[in-house]
Order: sequence, then structure tokens, then C-alpha cells
Amino acid sequence: MAVKTGFIGLGAMGAPMARNLLKAGIPLVVYDIAPERCRPLQDAGAQAVTCAAAVAREATRIICMVETTAQVRAVMTGSEGVMEAAGVGHRIVCMSTISPKEIVDLHHELGSAGVSFTDAPVSGGVERAITGTLSIFASGDAAVLEAFRDVFASMGSNVFSMGKAGQGMAMKLVNNMLVQVNTVAVAEAMSLGIKAGLDPQMIYDVIKVSTGYSVAFEMRVPRMIAGNFAPGGIMDISYKDQELETTFAKQLGAPMFLAPLTQQIYQIARNLGLAKEDASAIIKVYEQLGGSASL
Repeated sequence: MAVKTGFIGLGAMGAPMARNLLKAGIPLVVYDIAPERCRPLQDAGAQAVTCAAAVAREATRIICMVETTAQVRAVMTGSEGVMEAAGVGHRIVCMSTISPKEIVDLHHELGSAGVSFTDAPVSGGVERAITGTLSIFASGDAAVLEAFRDVFASMGSNVFSMGKAGQGMAMKLVNNMLVQVNTVAVAEAMSLGIKAGLDPQMIYDVIKVSTGYSVAFEMRVPRMIAGNFAPGGIMDISYKDQELETTFAKQLGAPMFLAPLTQQIYQIARNLGLAKEDASAIIKVYEQLGGSASL
């Protein structure tokens, strides 16, 4: 029989991830700070509760999928947080993208109360969250990973065991840094090509079968060409992740040049009112700075 699982955070990624747990027959208790996000899951068979502590009263196995480091801290140790009800035997996996240092701190802090806390961030975006084909960078000992095996299998098609707490989050920041830096390079290259009079669709067709091709290119260029900047990889989230990356690099004493530089491009985009648009809207920054023809 499937183990009842708690799920905290039902945003653009969390909601489809939780829905896939229900589809897999895993009993679910859900909470989100915005109650209306719980209703579709409730209609699909989940139990909805009114705070994170209530999740811990109903389930000893919990997924946290909120947006920021501060939010993770709040739902874990804040007022009406998980730790008001959790104790020995509770197992919590944070699948948000947050500070690796905070993961380690919470791992030790909650561990002193007998609560297992570790990280398993995901990659693949909303589309792969919907299809249940995410890549999952899971940290923690073998017992923790085994306890969440059915959960991970229902949400992802690639599950990697990364080692001790915080290593999954480090891997996620490495991955995100590559995508975010590459997104700026893609926008810059598209702007150059358009300035030179190349047809945007021809640029796409050529690069798709040439050495400049990448996942970021495939994610962003069709949106640029279509003028579809509806929320996907939201600019604000990318900027937040880059702040995590640069802070983490400073903590490690690791040199980092491209992430801080490209973060400023994201900041310009946010200042231009593009904060809630897909990161493909970076092309608009180059259009304004370079006076290039619009796609």
C-alpha cells in the first residue's frame, strides 16, 4: 500500500508534480499559502489542509516545493511550520531550488530533532513536470532515497543519487547556471543575426543542425520567433537562481565570471517590466540596446 505523502507548494512546478503522485495512486495531503491552488488537487482526490504543520500531522513523508530559501525556512521552522508537528520518523525532501548552505543547515537542525531533511531539486521545467519526466538530483543516504523511490518514479524519468545533503542543490545550481548563461548567449546571437539581415526562422533551422545548438536554444528561440513570452522559465526565477549561484560561488571561493555578468542582463530585463515573462524575453533587451529589428 502506498504511503501517504505530504506536498507543500503547488505553484507552476509543484501542482503538476503533485498531480502525478495522485495518478500513481499515492495518497496525498497538500498545502499551499494560496488555498485556491489546493482545490484542483482536492477535486482529484487529495486531502487539503490549512498550514504546513497540519501536513506533518497527517503524513510522515513530505515534499517541499516552494519558491525561495526564505519560504523553505518559513514552512519548516516558522509559525505553523512543519516542525510544530514533526518528530522522530518524519522524512522531508526539499525539491525547491534554494541555497545549498540552507539545506545543510536545515539537515543538521532538523536532524537534531529526529527529522530527516535533505534535498532533491528537479530540472526540466513545467512541460516535463506535467509529463512526469523530470530529472531529479537526489541527496541523502540510501534509506532516504528508498523511502521516496515511488515518489521520484512518478515525477521523473532520471533520478541521480548525488551524495550527502546539499549536493543535489549544488548540482541544480551548476545546471541552471549553464542554461541561464546560454540563454543570454542565444539572445545575443539571434540579435546579431537579425541585425545582419538573416531570417529568424532560417537562423533556427541552421543552428538546429549545427554546432551552436543547445537545450537553451531549443527552449528559447521558438518562443522568440513566435513572440510568445508567456510565463515559462520566468525571468524573476532565473534572476533568483543566479543570485543563489553567485552567492554559493563566493562561499566556496570559486571564480565565476559569466553568471554575474549575465545576471545583469536579467536585471535589465526586470527593470524593463519583463520580470514575469519567460526568459526568452531577454531578446527584447538586445532589441532595445542595439536598435535591432524586432522578431
